[in-house]
Amino acid sequence: MNLLQCCLLSLLLLCVTASEDFDWTKNEKTSFYYGTFPTGFSWGAGSSAYQTEGAWNIDGKGMSIWDAFARKKGKIFLNDTGDSSCEGYYKFKDDINLMKDMKLNHYRFSISWPRILPTGLKSEQINEKGIKYYDDLINMLLDNKITPIVTLYHWDLPQVLQEKYGGWQNVTMVNYFNDFANLCFDRFGNRVKYWITFNNPWSIAVEGYETGEHAPGLKLKGTGAYKAAHHIIKAHAKVWHTYDMQWRSRQKGLVGISLTADWGEPVDITNQRDIEAAERYIQFYMGWFATPIFNGDYPQVMKDYIGRKSGQQGLGASRLPVFSPQEKSYIKGTCDFLGLGHFTTRYVTLKNYPSSLGDSYFADRDLAELVDPQWPDPGSEWLYSVPWGFRRLLNFVKTQYGNPMIYVTENGVSEKMLCTDLCDDWRMQYFKDYINEMLKAMKDGVNVKGYTAWSLLDNFEWDEGYSERFGLYYVDFRNKNKPRYPKASVQFYKRIISSNGFPNQREVESWKRKSIETCSSSNQLLAAARRQSQGNQEHAGMQKSWPVHDEV
Repeated sequence: MNLLQCCLLSLLLLCVTASEDFDWTKNEKTSFYYGTFPTGFSWGAGSSAYQTEGAWNIDGKGMSIWDAFARKKGKIFLNDTGDSSCEGYYKFKDDINLMKDMKLNHYRFSISWPRILPTGLKSEQINEKGIKYYDDLINMLLDNKITPIVTLYHWDLPQVLQEKYGGWQNVTMVNYFNDFANLCFDRFGNRVKYWITFNNPWSIAVEGYETGEHAPGLKLKGTGAYKAAHHIIKAHAKVWHTYDMQWRSRQKGLVGISLTADWGEPVDITNQRDIEAAERYIQFYMGWFATPIFNGDYPQVMKDYIGRKSGQQGLGASRLPVFSPQEKSYIKGTCDFLGLGHFTTRYVTLKNYPSSLGDSYFADRDLAELVDPQWPDPGSEWLYSVPWGFRRLLNFVKTQYGNPMIYVTENGVSEKMLCTDLCDDWRMQYFKDYINEMLKAMKDGVNVKGYTAWSLLDNFEWDEGYSERFGLYYVDFRNKNKPRYPKASVQFYKRIISSNGFPNQREVESWKRKSIETCSSSNQLLAAARRQSQGNQEHAGMQKSWPVHDEV
């Protein structure tokens, strides 16, 4: 090859790489796009074990860190717990009928580690009653032509492992988690073909070990989150390799991870420092986990910033742990698909945090998050509806990680209202707009294979207890039978599924109107049930003690 050919080849390679860089300066907010999804696109809804199952100490289940955390006064809004939650352990057959009625293609749920291994250790005890519950759930889903997408860890670590070893602060969790995963592959893998190792490890690390808002409630500022994340990434990789070596050829399934990420948009897209701050926001959020899994190591910007700040704080080594060369090659490529949870967007700008203020994950990033007061915020205080951010995030994943296969594993909106209203027009609007931005991203060439609405049911919303409701179905938590009532969004989502998208303006505009018509009768049913329940309580001489935040 002569010099000219070499130069041309180098130039060509340069162009290919450059074209795959994300363009921060181009934010097209285009009008609604009428069109449909590819044939075979999978529509689903999601849940997790602790948030919906209840039966916290039934049939041999061990205690989880959330069982313990929720029992500490003041940790959960109104001191609620997930002890009974939606009673999904008993009502899963009814719930599958709801899914069948919606014509869902898949259902995402999680397996409770302490329900099948009460002490967390496979060598100590396997709880066959717990195994049977998941067997029955999986079998009934398949009987109804609903594909199970199974999360192995949705935050409910066995409490024994937290007490004995310090949970995810301890590297021994890697092997214990692998043993648990291996048992699940052994018992369920002949029927389950989609596995998610961890749900939203950012939350496990930051809220569990840095801010202490979530179980186990530790506040190990500046170190705890990084250490937990390091062990979680190693555990994910080990489980992927276990599946790859021992099960893949027989079971032919896929193993991925579910990362939750807000989008970070530069306050000023012409300002390089704002662009760098926004990219830093994403790298410290999603890149913290995605970059090791796709590329073998932490994002360079995390290594630079945490290393520099650790040095300024007089530490001999970075607070961000280091992967050995062997670990890097072992972790790289351990992802058959990327699960993506997404809810909202922030504007981001540079903000310097002097190292003298002390070390924390948040100060390490040197940025400020802002919101536009014009953005709708119907529910949780952190959740603003910013649909265009979803398309931006999906395109960022495409350029950053080589266009991986994506399943959207969580997307939805909550309500936090003084009054119960099953006619949730804001949720219908949210789904319509966010799903449409996902469709636009797919037109951009992003490889999205499925979408999971969060969540099927109202459920225990972690430190917010039952005060925030994400469900398509309303759950009456005051009634011991936990009856489900469809919100208008059930009908609306059902129509998106049956049309596989948005066929034309006239039809799509009629969906909302028809959905509102059906929810009025559900509102009447719920109000009647409440009156009857109130009458029964008063008749029995019981004092009415319903929480005021959720009156009809």
